[in-house]
Amino acid sequence: MRDDDSLDDQYGLGDSADRSDDIPSTERLTGLPERTAPRLFSLGSLRTRFGALINPVPARPGRTRMAVTAGALCCLGLVGFAQVGAGAVGGSETPAKAEVAQSAEVAQRATADAASRGEARQSPAPAAPAAQTADPDVSPSATKTEKPKPKPTPKRIVPVAGLDQAQMDNAKKIVQTGQAMGVPRRGLVIAVATAMQESNLYNYASGVLPESQNYPHQAIGWDHDSVGLFQQRPSSGWGAVGDLMQPEYATRQFLTALEEIPGWQNLPLTVAAQSVQVSALPDAYAQHEGRANQVVNAILG
Repeated sequence: MRDDDSLDDQYGLGDSADRSDDIPSTERLTGLPERTAPRLFSLGSLRTRFGALINPVPARPGRTRMAVTAGALCCLGLVGFAQVGAGAVGGSETPAKAEVAQSAEVAQRATADAASRGEARQSPAPAAPAAQTADPDVSPSATKTEKPKPKPTPKRIVPVAGLDQAQMDNAKKIVQTGQAMGVPRRGLVIAVATAMQESNLYNYASGVLPESQNYPHQAIGWDHDSVGLFQQRPSSGWGAVGDLMQPEYATRQFLTALEEIPGWQNLPLTVAAQSVQVSALPDAYAQHEGRANQVVNAILG
C-alpha cells in the first residue's frame, strides 16, 4: 500500500491546491499543517482516486488549462521547427511558395502532355499499306501490266500474174480503196484492168508537167499532162496534180465516175472502162481482165 502523496503525484504537479479531494475540509478551512502520519484509504477516497485515474482531465480544471497551454506551445514549436527546416532546405522560400511552384510545374507538365497528345491525334502517322495477299489462282504474269501490243505489220501479198512487188502494192491500194467505198468486186476488177492498160500499174509523173515530178512517182510519161495510175489529166478536170499523184485519190476519182454509168456492172469490162476513160484504144482493156481477176483474188484472199 502506497501513501496518498505518491498516488497524487502521478497526475499533478505536487501543489496542494490541485489535490482538493485528498485534503479534509477542516484542514482547508483552518489552514492547519498537513498530517504527518499516514492514513488508510477509505472507500470514498479510493473511489475518487480511481475516478481520477479513469478521467483525470474533467475532474481537475486546473490541470486541463495547463494541458491545453502545453499543447498550444507544442504546436507552436512544431510550426517553428517546420519553418526553420524549410528555410534551411529551400533558402528564403516559404513552404507556401514551394508548394505553389510545385503545383505550377505539375500544371505545366500536364499542359505539355495534353498538347502532345492533341498533336498526336491531329497528325497521326500514315498507316502502312496493307500487304496484298497473293492469289494462288492468279499467275504472277497475269498481275503485271501488259505492254501495248505493237501494231501488226501490213500483210505483204506475194505478187501474182507476172507483176513485181511495186505493181502488186499499187494494185492492193486500188482494191482496198474500192472496199472502203463499198464498191462490189466487179468494180475492183475493172479498176485493176484499167490501171494495167493505162500505166502498167506504175505511178507515173509527166515530163510535160514538171510539177508532177515533185511528188513520189515510179516512172515518167510523155502523154500530154496525164499523171498517176489511171493517166488522168488535170486539164480535163480530174483534179489537182498533187492529188492525182496519190494512188488512193486517183482510184476514188475513177470508181466515182464508173458508178455514174447506168448498168455498169452488166457491161463488158472494156465498154465500162472506155465509158470512163474515153481512150483512143477502147478494146485494149479487155486483154487484162483475166490477170485483173487473179490479182483481186490474191488481195482479197
